[in-house]
Amino acid sequence: MKKNILSITIAVIVGLFAGWLIFGNSGTDAAAVKDVSDMSDSHDHSGDNANQMWTCSMHPQIMQPEPGDCPICGMDLIPAETSAEGLAMNEIKMTENAMALANIQTTIVGSAQASNDDGMISLSGKIAENEENNAVQASYFDGRIEKLNVNYEGQKVNKGQLLATIYAPNLVAAQQELITAASLKESQPALYKAVRNKLKNWKLSDKQIDAIEASGSVRDNFPIYATVSGTVAEVIAKEGDYVKQGQPILRVSNLNSIWAEFDAYENQISNVKEGQNIKIVTNAYPNKEFNAKVSFIDPVLNNATRTVTVRATLKNTEGLFKPGMFVNGKLKVLSESNNDLISIPATAVMWTGERSLIYIKTNPNEPVFEMREIVIANRNGENFTVKEGLENGDEIVTNGTFSVDAAAQLQGKKSMMNKSGGKTTTGHEGHLGMQPTEDEMESSSASAKKRMKFPEKFQTNFSKAIDSYLKLKDAFVSSDAAQVAILAKKVSGEFKSLETEKLGEMEKTHVNKSIEMLDLISKNDNLENQRAHFVILNENIVTVAMNVEGADPILYVQKCPMANNNKGAVWLSTDKDIRNPYYGDAMLTCGSVIEEIN
Repeated sequence: MKKNILSITIAVIVGLFAGWLIFGNSGTDAAAVKDVSDMSDSHDHSGDNANQMWTCSMHPQIMQPEPGDCPICGMDLIPAETSAEGLAMNEIKMTENAMALANIQTTIVGSAQASNDDGMISLSGKIAENEENNAVQASYFDGRIEKLNVNYEGQKVNKGQLLATIYAPNLVAAQQELITAASLKESQPALYKAVRNKLKNWKLSDKQIDAIEASGSVRDNFPIYATVSGTVAEVIAKEGDYVKQGQPILRVSNLNSIWAEFDAYENQISNVKEGQNIKIVTNAYPNKEFNAKVSFIDPVLNNATRTVTVRATLKNTEGLFKPGMFVNGKLKVLSESNNDLISIPATAVMWTGERSLIYIKTNPNEPVFEMREIVIANRNGENFTVKEGLENGDEIVTNGTFSVDAAAQLQGKKSMMNKSGGKTTTGHEGHLGMQPTEDEMESSSASAKKRMKFPEKFQTNFSKAIDSYLKLKDAFVSSDAAQVAILAKKVSGEFKSLETEKLGEMEKTHVNKSIEMLDLISKNDNLENQRAHFVILNENIVTVAMNVEGADPILYVQKCPMANNNKGAVWLSTDKDIRNPYYGDAMLTCGSVIEEIN
């Protein structure tokens, strides 16, 4: 019995000792691990969170101490770069996310020789009527058009063909004089001759005059015959119209010879001379090449487009060319050599009027960019040839150039609108990305209203033109450059029809500037350039709209503080909801209503 108790006691003691050896050390290790874990957690969450800042990839001026949504565009914030070490003074570094959202693309440039068709420059243009071959078919006497035999555009007309029949009271009287003079021609030959000449001056032929004299009866209606052959370009009068002597009835164009009219940019003029050979290709016949010579160079430069018209005359006896066709012309470069020139896409260049600027990628492995000024030699279609500022192998931004420039502007680096660098104010400092304050709205309203006066008829027609403007704005929202160009041309036509003769100088300035910007937009196929002109267009249209009474429906002046290189830009809308025309889907809801026009 005693032995059993002793054995049990010894076993218990041994078990307790073994348990201490196993679980005592494990607990110590666990505590140690827990302590290390606590230190690690404490370091990760207290140290990093205190220093980590969050920013918006599209609005890098936004800085917040914690993640969330951008107060401007609503996008998710991303961790901000902790430093910009290693960057030169005017270099900027963008995140991969920002580059993807802005669709920034780069290209390594090379010699222009490879892409410039062996020393050729390219011009874009259209087929136009040869105005030297145009003729106007007019009425030779007063009367009413009883029958118009040629009555639609495009109709073929041959010389001697009957164009119209006219009732002419004066001719009725002249016929009676002829019949009377014919009976006296033996005794009064001078009178007889004078009456016949009178009818000849009205383009009646000897055969017609002899027929009237032989019949002895007066005709009420007289025919008008075509004096030239060609194609009807315009029908000016219609049946039933009363026409005066010399008043046009038809405009006829002889399309056996046509003009190919090209736009040559200012820096291409030195490579174009009269008599120079030009090779012409049309979209309609892409596999055919037509040879011609430059027959005319406009001596006056178009201030709006900075181009001159270069014209070549083409034979068109087969009727291949139709007025309005798009054509491309290629000319041999007149300069001695272009081996040192570099060709770049036109989308890469920002032009301020004085400087041509591009952004170059300075680090091949990272998205680091710097603005550079270049000297352009020529524009060849959709490309520029660069004389100075680039070298073969340089990598440049070819898409999204204005987005990179906006980022440089925000970071205070050299940019398109800021030659020397340094932060610029935006007019909304302290409220950037937020809803404008009441003071800001009142200030904006006061600056826009110039106390201008417009005649009632102007105001009515302007309100109608605004309907077309709103469609243009929607095309900008959709980022549809082709539709933007079409609608801008339409709005320009409506603005040109506004009666401005009775307007004051200030009022005329705003209207004329609007038309100028609309014409530039309509002639441009680059969306970023179109939007740059849209900024100036809106500055003028909004000012006019604020001074026109009776807006129906109500117009809202809306503003994006990020547009126009962070200076802000406005536009008009009939809807309070923001649909940003300057960024489209990238920042569709960026902006706010700053004024209501009712």
